[in-house]
Amino acid sequence: MDKSMLGDLASLPEEDQMRMSAMIDQIQIRDSLRMYNSLVEKCFTDCVDSFKRKSLDKQEETCIKRCAEKFLKHSMRVGMRFAELNQGAPTPD
Repeated sequence: MDKSMLGDLASLPEEDQMRMSAMIDQIQIRDSLRMYNSLVEKCFTDCVDSFKRKSLDKQEETCIKRCAEKFLKHSMRVGMRFAELNQGAPTPD
């Protein structure tokens, strides 16, 4: 976990810090799984046409790779933009 996320938590008792840290970790895992599930659903829906074979054909495989790359690049860009906006936000000091 990123240490900067625990910035103001240093004033809390150690037990509360550990609880908050665990909660943040759970949220990050949940968000990662949600993103992964969205990626799988979108790319599968867009790229897989038939269920005649157990494996993907070359066209489906290429489509899925391209779809996954675009999805991940987009997610990274949104995350970076959010971080940029968050850094410029006024702090409640």
